[in-house]
Amino acid sequence: MSRLDCGKFSLELDRPLIMGIVNLTPDSFSGDGVAAERALAHAHAQIAAGADILDLGAESTRPGAPPTPLDEELRRLLPVLEGLADCGVPVSIDTYKPEVMRAAIAAGAAMINDIEALCRPGALEVVAASDVGVCLMHMQGQPVDMQHNPQYADLVGEVRDFLAQRLAATDAAGIARSRIVLDPGFGFGKTVGDNYAMLRRLPEFAIDGLPVLAGMSRKSMLGAVTGRPVDARVPASVAAALIAAQRGARILRVHDVAATRDALAVWRAVDAG
Repeated sequence: MSRLDCGKFSLELDRPLIMGIVNLTPDSFSGDGVAAERALAHAHAQIAAGADILDLGAESTRPGAPPTPLDEELRRLLPVLEGLADCGVPVSIDTYKPEVMRAAIAAGAAMINDIEALCRPGALEVVAASDVGVCLMHMQGQPVDMQHNPQYADLVGEVRDFLAQRLAATDAAGIARSRIVLDPGFGFGKTVGDNYAMLRRLPEFAIDGLPVLAGMSRKSMLGAVTGRPVDARVPASVAAALIAAQRGARILRVHDVAATRDALAVWRAVDAG
């Protein structure tokens, strides 16, 4: 696919795009958090640093995180989304709840980033009735328990089969493939070894040439090999993003936009020569 259609935006995929993370959760460690004013400032800083897309998440999906009530997720999310109405880049919403998807789309969201790949009743229909983009992600289990004991007989095959099944569902619902991104789900029901095996074989997840999103920024898979705590994983995160780009990822979901942008610029300069 040469482009990604999401709402009023059509993004060229001739280079890896940077999706800047904006967390709207109390446990955020990246300078944003639940206060709308602070989150908006962080969002604009991400754009200024070079983000091509923003990804707003008002529910923590890190391992062990309990679900966030619907009303609370909407309370955190909508003021920030509305404040970004004219920000100039697509705004993606990280949610699996159809009710949140519907409200976010009405408020101007251009993309839905769903860790459950539109599996919840009603989710597929909400996205199909709109023109937003959608990221379909693989996850084994749920955030509260997904890292207890993840097991696979054929890791890459099982993840790829799941994504292919969800792609068939979006096809049947009439969602154009130009609106779809696939995410193997680094850290979502995967061991450290699983995560690195997926990164090694990342091109295999580009089913029928669809763009792949890679989200490894500051995750425990990086801490496991560096020994660094979350707030000291920027170099490892940039390295992981660059490797993902070299292996075909078209969207890189990151906390550290400027550092990732600079690494990609150096890589492109080498290739241009």
